[in-house]
Amino acid sequence: MIRYAARTEQRNREIEATRGEIWSQALTAVYETDPDVIAAVLPQPLEPPSEPLVRATITTVDMPGGYTFGAGYFAVRAAHEGVEGEYPLFMPMTTEQATIGGRETFGEPKKIGEVWVKRDGDDVQGVMARMGYTVVEINGRVVETLPTPPERTKTDFYFKFLPAPDGLGLGGSGFDNDPALVYCHKQEKMRLLQRVDGDLVLRDSPLDPVADIPVRRIVDLNWSERSTFQSGVIHSYVKSEWLAPFVHQRYDDMSVLGKGASK
Repeated sequence: MIRYAARTEQRNREIEATRGEIWSQALTAVYETDPDVIAAVLPQPLEPPSEPLVRATITTVDMPGGYTFGAGYFAVRAAHEGVEGEYPLFMPMTTEQATIGGRETFGEPKKIGEVWVKRDGDDVQGVMARMGYTVVEINGRVVETLPTPPERTKTDFYFKFLPAPDGLGLGGSGFDNDPALVYCHKQEKMRLLQRVDGDLVLRDSPLDPVADIPVRRIVDLNWSERSTFQSGVIHSYVKSEWLAPFVHQRYDDMSVLGKGASK
């Protein structure tokens, strides 16, 4: 059997993986930042939200068969046509499978990174790091078990696009085609929710500058065990020139590392 040969069965493993009941342990911080900062990072047609909130979640995901990976999530609140949701800026993953599937299927801004969350008794710690820089760190202690909330559905906004091979692309925008605005609906179920007394620290990185989104006030800090059922749909296509100035949010500009930076 030649395993690279054409297959008669076509399956999207990324879609299948997001539709099963897969449990994870998550350390989450929600904080308030400056409204003008959120406005600055939102491409059109996204609009500033009713509240200038940011969510940082550090997760260990347990897949069937004993496969485990770390998943990071750093997103600002945003709105579109009356729908409020979140617009992720940074989603480091510890495995290639988790990274590529999400980027190519949903348009998630995923990158390979170091992500881990640990619990020792009531002490909890989580880290997102990449390219030698620790960028998000949460440390704390579980102080209270909270009532398990009802299932909820949240919306993430993604932009799905590919850079043009000649660097010019559609109308000189640098894209193959106009980007797709993807609505990703995430149905979340929790079996444990605990309040954490602790701190969120954002550290600087030239490639993943989450520290530019300042922490003004911690709104919520918690530890949870949860599962997420995810489905996505292309809402519409947006003008390439709207997204072109924001491509650096997803693709690394290695020149910021100086002369010694590799291509």
